[in-house]
Amino acid sequence: MNFTSFVLYCFIVTFTPGPTNIVILSTVHNNGTKKALEYAYGATLAFGILLLISAMLNTLLIGVIPKILHLMQVIGSVYMIYLAVQIYKMDSSNSSKKQTGTFKSGFLMQFLNPKVVLFTMTVIPSYILPYYVAMPAVTISVMVITIIGFLAFITWVLFGSIFKVFLQKHKKTVNIVLALSLVYAAVMIWM
Repeated sequence: MNFTSFVLYCFIVTFTPGPTNIVILSTVHNNGTKKALEYAYGATLAFGILLLISAMLNTLLIGVIPKILHLMQVIGSVYMIYLAVQIYKMDSSNSSKKQTGTFKSGFLMQFLNPKVVLFTMTVIPSYILPYYVAMPAVTISVMVITIIGFLAFITWVLFGSIFKVFLQKHKKTVNIVLALSLVYAAVMIWM
């Protein structure tokens, strides 16, 4: 397992601006840190549940259809390249909208967030299942990825205003670096 590529992919996808992170940022600015934390807790729980569902379904599919792993690696790589293009083209100047930051809204948004759903569907078969299929190893992997997601949400809560200013000021440079990092992670799946 290419641990560097795995961690890089998890950090890039969870820490880059997406619907959840933008809502957290907006909640910090509009409703304060306490409300943003409440939202982040709900988002983290749902993120972990989605990862668990993905791990169970992908493990089952690999047991039933062993060749599906290769297909899921292709899908994961294509998705990472898609994310790289989206990050490169990103314009976050008008992304932040006023939202109510509740545990329930944070929880529900994860199930409607295409970035999270696609990530949870691709990270397990792309990085974990080619090397580990035992339930304890998959469970630990789900927990590690959930913790990375939680750290990303908390980072957006605690440093939301700094990131917003930085991303707007250096948006193009940051987007290029993140996009190239995702392309690297996609290529490393095949090595």
